[in-house]
Amino acid sequence: MKQKKPVITTPSSNWKKIVSTIPKPSTDKKRKAKDQQLHGKLKRTKKITQKESEVEKSTTTTSAVQSKDELWFGEDIDEKTFEQVYGKKKTAKEIKEMKKEMVEQMDTVSGDQAKIGKYVAIDCEMVGIGPDGEQSALARVSLVNFHGAIVLDTYVKPMDRVTDFRTFVSGIKPEHLKNAMSFREAQQKVDDIIQDRILVGHAVHNDLSVLMLTHPPLLIRDTSKFKQFRELAAGRTPGLKKLVKEILEIDIQSGSHSSIEDARFTMMLYRKVKEDWEKEMGARYGLKMKAMNEKLNARELKLERQEAAKAAKNKKQNKSKKD
Repeated sequence: MKQKKPVITTPSSNWKKIVSTIPKPSTDKKRKAKDQQLHGKLKRTKKITQKESEVEKSTTTTSAVQSKDELWFGEDIDEKTFEQVYGKKKTAKEIKEMKKEMVEQMDTVSGDQAKIGKYVAIDCEMVGIGPDGEQSALARVSLVNFHGAIVLDTYVKPMDRVTDFRTFVSGIKPEHLKNAMSFREAQQKVDDIIQDRILVGHAVHNDLSVLMLTHPPLLIRDTSKFKQFRELAAGRTPGLKKLVKEILEIDIQSGSHSSIEDARFTMMLYRKVKEDWEKEMGARYGLKMKAMNEKLNARELKLERQEAAKAAKNKKQNKSKKD
């Protein structure tokens, strides 16, 4: 029996009209969703890449290779190539000369750079008190400004009998404390200086503790706690000597410590990363940081006006004396 062939009919004119009114499926939403998804991925990738580059930058610039011996392929490159890629290693003499120049520059700071300013760095030297000399007491305190100019440097007579001068570390000897400033006077001077200022230090809590003082956390910049610096010590607390060597390529604390030297180079560490550090603080504390900065700036402006008025008054008095 023969099968009938299917009859193929063309769509009627009515069907064509109906089809023409049906909207075609839009691909805009799908495309938009895909674009947003792709944009999101690119944005996240950009953030991750930027973060990785910042970390890489902070570590590579602060922990440069010092010798070919540190490289597994060191034997395969010559000195000239090594110096071009990793930089020339400074000799002990060059490091000493560089440090000398830096200290001389700090010693000769004048004008506005010699004023206390908004930032001060602190370091204290301590001696031992008590039966075994295990308890610490203040014996010297030093404060420097943003440019390393000395704001305060004084020996301090402990309130208790000294049982261990710790000279090999502190540099303090009995003769230093004979006519030293009293603890209460030193404490008051430091408190007056650091009030409403950003305090920079290394393990600042130790200095504040021995001075029996407190300071607002938002106004403290502790180089022992800064993330970029801690990365150099694998997340542990880095020593000041190590940080200064790694970042500034300067040797400190070769013998007994100097509170002036430690305060100055702690401030230099802060200056090296100041922009990143303050951005981080602003991102973390936002409005609190803004209010604090406004307060500090207002204080600085007030001090400047007072100094200007005082200078004008002295000038007028000197002129009247001449007349």
